[in-house]
This record gives sequence, structure tokens and C-alpha cells, in this order.
Amino acid sequence: MQRATIGVRTHSGWAALVAVSIRNDAVEVLARRRIALILPNAAGAKQPYHHSENLPLTDAEKFLRECAATSERLAARSLRGLLDELRDRQYSISACALLLAAGRELPSLEKILASHALIHAAEGEFFRHAIANGCKRLDVSVIGMRERDLAEHLVRACGSNASRIEQQISTLGKSLGPPWTQDQKAAAAAAFAVLMSAGNSRSSVQTAS
Repeated sequence: MQRATIGVRTHSGWAALVAVSIRNDAVEVLARRRIALILPNAAGAKQPYHHSENLPLTDAEKFLRECAATSERLAARSLRGLLDELRDRQYSISACALLLAAGRELPSLEKILASHALIHAAEGEFFRHAIANGCKRLDVSVIGMRERDLAEHLVRACGSNASRIEQQISTLGKSLGPPWTQDQKAAAAAAFAVLMSAGNSRSSVQTAS
């Protein structure tokens, strides 16, 4: 089987996934997906910390646990479908590259709900955790990397070919067709950096620094 990796960029309630491999020293896009991380019409699920802001703390904790379980289950189901499809095409997923924000470690839930800025940060982390935990269910290792450091990771992984790879990824939409927005470009670049990295086969969840 040929090796492949998945890159993921999350949003509130959904994520963009791109699976890549390498062919002739270039990026080969195997699949693109937009996956739902919340159930349709689930009240408050798209912005779970905003929804919890005015709830009693115990109710907020319960609501967030329930939302997290649902989002993780949906992530795992979508990822399993993609892995099965690629396996049928003789590709083996070695890892998932998960794009991260540059945020600091979050405090307690009580402190998060008292700060609008922390609520936004927590919601970003919430959906990234759903992807990471969905991958864990499937024994897919997760490599986290801050999006602002993506170019640096491509240089580390691809050396002098990094600029060529960045340019190729940027223009792939011409041949692939839409969607090929910043979501897909960043996810593909992260996935390819992990694919080319010597450390992409480690089984633990890692954060690239």
C-alpha cells in the first residue's frame, strides 16, 4: 500500500479534510471532504461555549460533554469512511495533520465562560479536539501544527523543494476544481509536510513546535 496523510482545518461545527499522497515528487490529492461535526438543528451545538455562557455551571458542563461526545462520534464516522475508501484504493493513512491556533492553554470552564475572548478560543479547541479524539478511535496518529508555522514545517519536511510544493498546492484548484480555498490549501500543505516528515509514523498525539 502507498502511504497517505490527512490534513484537517476546523471551523464551528464542521471541518475541511484533504487526503494527500506523493507522486513524481509532487502532491497528489486523493480526496477532499467537508464533514459535519454537529447534528442538523442541534440547538447551541455550533457554538457550544456561547450557548453555555448563561447556563448554570453544572448544566454547562453537561451540555459540553454531550456536544463533545456527538462531535467526536461524527468525526470518527466521517474519518472511518474516508479511511475505508482510501484503503480500497490501496492507500494507507499514516497520520492526520491537524491545524492549530496559536492560542494559550485554556483555564477552567468557569473562567472561560466569564470571558468572550476565551469563549471563542475554547470553541476552536472544542472542534479540534473532536477531530483528534475521532482519530484516536481509529488508531490514526495526530500531528498538530500551528497554522502560522506551516511554511516552516514545509521547509523542514521538503527542504529546497518547499517553495515548489507551496506553489503547486496554491494552484491545484485549476486542475481539481472547486472547492480549493484556504481551507483545502492549508490542510493539503499540512498533510504533505507530515507525509514527508521522518516523524510522521509515531503513534502518539503530538504538537509540532
